[in-house]
Amino acid sequence: MGMAIIYFAMGIGFIYLATQFGDSTWDFTTIIFALVATLDFGVGFRMLSDHFRAKKKK
Repeated sequence: MGMAIIYFAMGIGFIYLATQFGDSTWDFTTIIFALVATLDFGVGFRMLSDHFRAKKKK
């Protein structure tokens, strides 16, 4: 569960970087930061899902 929180925090950090360092909405760096944030949130949700599924199984 701790790793999921770290991934969510990294996702929030990359969203912050995308909003601060992007010159426009469709700037290359903004798209890369948003893509990495999306992947981080996806991994975080997957880890939470696996955690609760394993906890329910016990």
